[in-house]
Amino acid sequence: MALFQSPLVGEAIRAAAERLAPVSDTGRLDAELLMAHLFGVTRSELLLRHMRDPEPPGFAALVERRAGHEPVAYITGRQDFYGLPFIVTPATLIPRGDSETLVEAALELKPDAARVLDLGTGSGALLLAVLASLREARGVGIDRSSEAVAVAQRNAEQLGLRPQGIFREGDWHASGWANDLGTFDLILCNPPYVEAEAVLDPQVRDFEPASALFAGPEGLDDYRVLIPQLRALMNPQAVAILEIGAQQAGPVGDLAAAAGFAVAFRRDLAGRPRALILT
Repeated sequence: MALFQSPLVGEAIRAAAERLAPVSDTGRLDAELLMAHLFGVTRSELLLRHMRDPEPPGFAALVERRAGHEPVAYITGRQDFYGLPFIVTPATLIPRGDSETLVEAALELKPDAARVLDLGTGSGALLLAVLASLREARGVGIDRSSEAVAVAQRNAEQLGLRPQGIFREGDWHASGWANDLGTFDLILCNPPYVEAEAVLDPQVRDFEPASALFAGPEGLDDYRVLIPQLRALMNPQAVAILEIGAQQAGPVGDLAAAAGFAVAFRRDLAGRPRALILT
């Protein structure tokens, strides 16, 4: 009697890609990332060295989690952002490539920033990406979620960016939340900006933290609270850079202009206004 043999990695990935096709436009990539995670290697190393190895135990279970719309980043606990590896958990939003627009704008506009503030820091991706390039700068990341703060602290440690970047709880809806922060040369913020009734992909709606996504019926509630508070946190030549939704340039820009700011925008790779720049 022939003994059962596990399929080879390449075969398992092909089968997983077919399984994931109904729920993901990147089923093959998802399968490769999940397999690389099990091997503890990069995707490139997987493709170069392990495609003819036997399928490791546990791969099918990871594929089924992805087939249930769970994001790959939450399954693997990792997401790359601006060329850096970040720990992510369901307590934080998954950093997205569109948000790199803010980092690029920050490094171009304030390469001499000495103090940086990141509001709604989540995994710490925005702040730590900037600090990794501005090694003389110091930064503070604020989040109202203690779990998110813990994740950001872990990222600072594993990237070698502590004590350059520190993190603490804070909620810009609460009175006195910024009393002891001082002022900054650069402020970054990716606030909640999704409309309450927006139709989202299940991998976002069912898995990412709602408190970091939704901001009232128009998606503007947090901008209305936060923007008028920014001036008190800014040094005279400071720049504040806020992420906005694809259709929010007009209304958020109007809120900022009404608060006395000069307004400019930077577009993401898809050509959509993504970074609102306030001076």
